[in-house]
Amino acid sequence: MAESSGAADDDELPSMLWGLDPVFSAYSKLYIVDILQMRESRHVPGVYFYKTHPIFQVDVLGTVVCKREREDFYCYGGRVSSVSSGGFCVEDELRRLKEGQRKSSILEIGDLLRVRGAVKTSRGQREIKASSFYKVDDPVMAVQISRMLEMPQLYKTCYDKPVQVPSEELGGKQSGGPSNFQYLVSRSVLTLKEFLSEKEVARFRPYDVEYLLHPLVQTASAEQEPDQPTTSFSTQIRNLLKETLGLLQEEGKIFRKVRTQDEVYNVTEQDKDLHTVIKDILREDTKREKYAEKGCHILHILSSVRQRYSQNMSREALEVALTFLECNSDIISTTEAHYTVL
Repeated sequence: MAESSGAADDDELPSMLWGLDPVFSAYSKLYIVDILQMRESRHVPGVYFYKTHPIFQVDVLGTVVCKREREDFYCYGGRVSSVSSGGFCVEDELRRLKEGQRKSSILEIGDLLRVRGAVKTSRGQREIKASSFYKVDDPVMAVQISRMLEMPQLYKTCYDKPVQVPSEELGGKQSGGPSNFQYLVSRSVLTLKEFLSEKEVARFRPYDVEYLLHPLVQTASAEQEPDQPTTSFSTQIRNLLKETLGLLQEEGKIFRKVRTQDEVYNVTEQDKDLHTVIKDILREDTKREKYAEKGCHILHILSSVRQRYSQNMSREALEVALTFLECNSDIISTTEAHYTVL
């Protein structure tokens, strides 16, 4: 089995530092070819390396091309690529739930399948031991298109970049140092992303989400060495929140429509007004001869959005919004940088 995606032996990050890499605690969305080629850790069986990133659990989407079913387990092979009017009846509802569960878990050849689980090697074959899996209803291929757009960005911004570990950590510095704060920030970013997505938050102020970071800081404080300098809890929360919001802005996940003392952040994927403005710009400008063939360039869209909606709009935030709209089939990209309405 090829090992071109694995890290060289000398590059294997010490296991005590794996937690500093946010990829390690996430379900990594890797191409199946890279999952097959990852090198297993020399020190900890069941942990693999994509370049310098330690990985043990993945998230894959593929089409079922073969299956083996037994009473104790199902095995699927794939390739890359969901009250009655007379009142509520418990038995009927339970029956519907069981039928829904059956339909989502028993798959046929050609079904689109999403799997999350731990990577393992059994009898020389690389496998995924699923912690969850379900059939994906994707009649217009929106899920698959979204995945194809997301994957290259994940590789570019995360997987293909080396793990950043400060030299003092490699020298044995104990918890409480700068890298411990970096790990805390990565956990904080994930926490806020999950919250904003699950609750479909459109806009918020820092004090609206501050409480979400309390458990992270409390855990970090409890693990801190006695001889490490201490900072007040409120200061730690304030610093962590500031760093987290800054990173989310850099990624384009949030932005400030207006810079005032009242610190309000808009969530890019939930800002319906922003989406309407973008669609209006494309609908109007693609009627002009200049943009009729290829559509509008992203820089033209950015300039128009800044004039119509927010002078503080960043290119990163606009790219997030454009990707979201394209995944929802509201717009379409004609090149890497040109967009038009459907």
